[in-house]
Order: sequence, then structure tokens, then C-alpha cells
Amino acid sequence: MSYHGPAGVEGTTVRVHLSGRWEPVDGRFHWGGRIEPEPRVALLLRSGRRDVEVRIADRVRAARLAEVDPWGGVRITGVGDPPWPPPVADPTAPELTEE
Repeated sequence: MSYHGPAGVEGTTVRVHLSGRWEPVDGRFHWGGRIEPEPRVALLLRSGRRDVEVRIADRVRAARLAEVDPWGGVRITGVGDPPWPPPVADPTAPELTEE
């Protein structure tokens, strides 16, 4: 499960590359990835701000800024329901049936 596209981080529009996985050790969904270089987000992190909200469409989730990478992007992590919408089923895909 992953998402690549626009998002909002504390009122700043950014592009994100996120993916997630179910972690059997703690029984929770962990997601994270990278925010493409955006000076305002890097400044938030460098000023000591780590806890932020991520908005994708109408979904808002708590997240944590981790570090600025060598290219100016910012790593972001979260636990729980991901901020991206669930995938939409393809109406042209054949239905699976049991025989």
C-alpha cells in the first residue's frame, strides 16, 4: 500500500512518497516516507518541530518529522490509519468467485 502525490503539512502544500506496512510485533499499521524538498517543512524540523499533521484529500493524520536528507527532503513517519485514501476498486476488473 503506497501513495505518491500532493499533500499538506502544517498548511504547506508538498509532494510526498509514502508507503506502509502492518507490523505484527505491535499489531499496528506503520507508514512513512519522504516529503520532497520544501524549505518551509525543513525549517519546521530545524526549528525543533517534529509533531505535525498531514492532510491528503479530506484525511488528516498525526505524523512525525524525522530528518532532512542530503537532497533537502524530509523523512516523515506515522502509526495508525494512513493519511492517503484507500484504493478505489477497478469497476472493469473481473469479479473473483469461488467454485
